[in-house]
Amino acid sequence: MSLLRIAGRPMLASMFVAGGLQSLRRPGDVAPAAEPIVRPVTDRVSVLPDSTEKLVRLNGAVHVVGGLMLGLGRCPRLAALALAATLVPTTLAAHRYWDAQDPGERAQQRIHFLKNLSMMGGLLIAADDTGGSPSLLWRGRHAARDLRHDAHLVRRSVRATARPAVATGGVRAKLGV
Repeated sequence: MSLLRIAGRPMLASMFVAGGLQSLRRPGDVAPAAEPIVRPVTDRVSVLPDSTEKLVRLNGAVHVVGGLMLGLGRCPRLAALALAATLVPTTLAAHRYWDAQDPGERAQQRIHFLKNLSMMGGLLIAADDTGGSPSLLWRGRHAARDLRHDAHLVRRSVRATARPAVATGGVRAKLGV
């Protein structure tokens, strides 16, 4: 594993672990800001809890577990995808700069929104990073190509040996052997 991965993954994950722990400990602090995003989502997805605080805690748990997994390099691609998926509603709930009236508050929320957007980019890169090993898609494509190549060779080999075999069989039949 490269030094960049060893250092970069924990750096990217640190914000999620810290923020997730805060959401787990004190969900009431962010529940009012999350309410406008939580209601439409829970109305459409029945499996999610109805309570905003429970959903904030669930999101915090995903951030802590995903952040730890990403930071430790355990299933980092899956962890990065989970974090990216939960970052969207978190950003939309917490950093609605377009709703802020005060210019200072609007500028501050825009900075946080763009910070989360850049973290999303880092997570998407981490989700695509195979760590130097070929991806499953690449392996599948190359295995299929190799199978086609092998089948082509077998077909050529059969064609090359079939004609002399037929000719030999015809000669033997004529000779009565």
